[in-house]
Amino acid sequence: MGTSSTPTDQPGYALLIAADPPVRHPLAGAVTLPQLAAVSPSQLVGTPYASVVQLAGPEDPNTVLTAIRTAAAVEGPLLIYVAGHLAVDHRQHRLHLALARTTARTVRYTALPWHWLTSELHHRPPGTTAVFVDLAADTDVWQGLAQREQTLDGPYALYGAVQLQDRRHRPSPSYTHALAHILRTAPARPTADELHQQAARAAVLEEAATLWLGPAPANPMPPGTVDAHQVDVPAPRPKPAQPAAASPAAAENDPHHAITQASQAGRHTEAAAIAAAWEQAALRQHGPNSPEVAHWIEVRAVIALEEGAPDRACELWLRGAVIRLTADQPETHPEVVAAVDRAHYAWHHVTDRARARELGTELLTLRTQVTGKSGSREDVQRRLAKLPSALLS
Repeated sequence: MGTSSTPTDQPGYALLIAADPPVRHPLAGAVTLPQLAAVSPSQLVGTPYASVVQLAGPEDPNTVLTAIRTAAAVEGPLLIYVAGHLAVDHRQHRLHLALARTTARTVRYTALPWHWLTSELHHRPPGTTAVFVDLAADTDVWQGLAQREQTLDGPYALYGAVQLQDRRHRPSPSYTHALAHILRTAPARPTADELHQQAARAAVLEEAATLWLGPAPANPMPPGTVDAHQVDVPAPRPKPAQPAAASPAAAENDPHHAITQASQAGRHTEAAAIAAAWEQAALRQHGPNSPEVAHWIEVRAVIALEEGAPDRACELWLRGAVIRLTADQPETHPEVVAAVDRAHYAWHHVTDRARARELGTELLTLRTQVTGKSGSREDVQRRLAKLPSALLS
């Protein structure tokens, strides 16, 4: 993964780091990490052969440093993915990646200094290293990055997003969702630039509260338009259709009725496009981590299931559940429970073993919070245990 001068005949390596510190509204990077980890190593790195190591919720900065040193020693192409929250220590004013035990007062001792990462990668040949990040930061840190008072730059190609986190903005791992989806579905491995551009266009993020790293998204879409990747990805059941005229005005005045009509007529792409457009409107009005956005994601999940794509339906319902939990809806909230239960139902209809393992891993994580009916978590564990050797229905 890198420039065209990168030796593609050498084995590659990927290090995936997702840290969720004890903050009120975490980015939930560790929850989405299995999506990237489930991508084939060669597709993830862009080499015929590759190895992948993941650190989910690390607690000790020295442990992370050791993993970075191991990755930096690889001769072939290297991809490092980092998800989590940025913090600055108040004494030296240096950027850190907050880890599982990091608090505002313990940044210097419990977080990973970002300059450790850049220092370890300095000896690597140019064009062999790419760093993708999905990060969140409070107002002071975010503005420092936006004004170039602080920087994440280093001896690598840097891509990703840093989202503002304050009372009005809650971060969402939408960029990671998009990365994983593109890598799973792309007929050929995109270059680093292409992968970032596609993920940035597909990610459902509030532009005014997002700092893009690397090339800015090309040809940004005007409000209300729909990107192909947004239509083709994971989300609740439509509300009962209300009486409305069966005409193109229907999509504007009564979108649920228009979606139902299009879906029943087999026009699933049209139905998904209407839902995605309303999801964008909800995003702009209510923010990325809101029940309103979760609702339209779940509507797209219903469409996907009716279209015969249970894996996409499962993924979308899982995403809707995560957003609802991030929006402070409790695990017992009926819509949270419904989203996870529907994801569980769709998962049992996924026939591709790799996708079933990937989605099942994320479902199992959610089932620790949203337990559902007695035996639900055990059901996921049993199927996952059998998937490597045989596919269950």
